[in-house]
Amino acid sequence: MLKRKIDNYIDNYYTNNRNALLITGARQIGKTFSIREFGKKFKSFIEINFIERPDAVDVFKGAKTTDDILMRLSTITTKPLIKGETLIFFDEVQKYPDIVTAIKFLVDEGSYRYILSGSLLGVELKDLRSEPVGYMGIKEMFPLDFEEFISCLGINDKVIESLRNAWNNRIPIDDFIHSKIMELFRLYLIVGGMPAAVNKYIETNNMQEVLRIQQDIISLYKRDIAQYDPNNKLYIEDIFNLIPPELNSKNKRFILKKLNENAKFDRYQNSFLWLKNAGVAIPVYNVDEPKMPLLLARSRNLFKLFQSDVGLLASQYAEGIQLRILKGDKDINFGSVYENIVAQELTAHGINAFYYNNKKRGELDFVIELEGRVLPIEVKSGKDYEFHRALSNIMNCKEYDLQEAVVFNNDNLCVKDRIIYAPIYMVMFIEKKNEVPTYYKVDLSGIV
Repeated sequence: MLKRKIDNYIDNYYTNNRNALLITGARQIGKTFSIREFGKKFKSFIEINFIERPDAVDVFKGAKTTDDILMRLSTITTKPLIKGETLIFFDEVQKYPDIVTAIKFLVDEGSYRYILSGSLLGVELKDLRSEPVGYMGIKEMFPLDFEEFISCLGINDKVIESLRNAWNNRIPIDDFIHSKIMELFRLYLIVGGMPAAVNKYIETNNMQEVLRIQQDIISLYKRDIAQYDPNNKLYIEDIFNLIPPELNSKNKRFILKKLNENAKFDRYQNSFLWLKNAGVAIPVYNVDEPKMPLLLARSRNLFKLFQSDVGLLASQYAEGIQLRILKGDKDINFGSVYENIVAQELTAHGINAFYYNNKKRGELDFVIELEGRVLPIEVKSGKDYEFHRALSNIMNCKEYDLQEAVVFNNDNLCVKDRIIYAPIYMVMFIEKKNEVPTYYKVDLSGIV
């Protein structure tokens, strides 16, 4: 069984409040499995999948009250409804969004606990997010990140904590451990974080079987494109197919003219948004200046487009590349897969990533907001990682007043001036802290 961070999140969520929880994310990332595992903690676990049970949609349609919903539920399940000890799981809710609206009343009634899940593929679940305010939390789920991956492969918590300590204190790692983690990182480049692929690797160590699963997932995504958005399916599939070669190009920026010589962003905008909302692609937008807030400096039609899982990305490159990656073949340009991992790790950790490009100063791979400041990030897969003209230009610019920067590379950790040179796998430790105060009160004495 794969060890996922989401499992602790779900457990803590239901321990600390009575609300329902909606888990969203792309297909095949393990949403249903994690929910079923959590369901084992209840005396009764009821699962209604609106894709596998289309008749369930008809059953619930027309229900006027909470009692009516629960009565109809009892007619399509053989599991007992035990007050206070039952978890009811509504899966694939995009097929019946009215159940999301009804959650408010079901939670209010209070007899049972509720959890929901929905795929983002072609579904505008964002339209549902404002419905049951105060009655349902929303958590987006992603493929296994690198920390989850190495944990599932047997790296214990003590080793991970030693790596975290090295990152926090900016000190080198034991060379032997560094070498082994880099080996696991290269493995992650080709296995990725899709649960089926990870499980298959753990069970068999057979990379051909892993590749077969990845290609099946790619095919599934393409079928979903055709199913959910038939009017724009050609645009969406063309964009999806262009992600690997565009990332492998010199500037990695997505070039619309590769789709069509006369392509305009407005024409394709919805297709890009579809892939993003589906959880299949990660757009990283350009900013004009590395200043907070970065969102205000964003350019909506200049962006890089990454895949949500690096293993799926690698599976679309030339056959035989997997073995060369594992061996650390120096003739391979790792730039695209390295940057993809950084984009997907930052996204999984709730961080909006941007990139910076200026004709005079050059380009930065990523810029993010972290702990109230802007942090530039460069990703280097070769030996010349200390050569970074654009980063040096930005760090020397007094106007921006940047405190530090990170250059992810293959070597051990060291710090020179204000630049942290860190192993690429340490991107797993860039996480957003909750900076919103849990309690705040204005002192009105003397005024009222």
